[in-house]
Amino acid sequence: MSFEQKLADMGITLNAAPAPAANYVPFVQVGDLVHVSGQVSMDADGFITGKLGDDMDVDAGAAAARACALALLSQVKAACDGDLDRLVRVVKLTAFVNSTADFGEQPKVVNGASDFLVEVLGDAGRHARSAVSAASLPFGVAVEIEGIFQVR
Repeated sequence: MSFEQKLADMGITLNAAPAPAANYVPFVQVGDLVHVSGQVSMDADGFITGKLGDDMDVDAGAAAARACALALLSQVKAACDGDLDRLVRVVKLTAFVNSTADFGEQPKVVNGASDFLVEVLGDAGRHARSAVSAASLPFGVAVEIEGIFQVR
């Protein structure tokens, strides 16, 4: 089954790849690797904001991370000229979680992205990962994730 078909079966349509918010490009391809710039947590209503350990719980943070994963896939699709099935695998995610100094469940938050990618992509979604705390993130978003993807 194609990745696009799997998303469709899940009732998910990828939005157009978000435009960069400053002087950078959304992705750079070097050989068969696509490096995707950090994607912030957004949904149809706008930015998903909050600080884990203060005004946002782990489940809401995981949902924000899942939204970042959707944006990452949109960027990969754009890098592949609209053909997500050129994706070979997710190589690595680096995730930043807007959290208080005493919050230590960043990995649980980022599981929202990791679990989603494995659900959609199967073994191709398994990846190396870092999940770190950030004192603040752009626009007050809860999560920002960048990724490296292998494509054909």
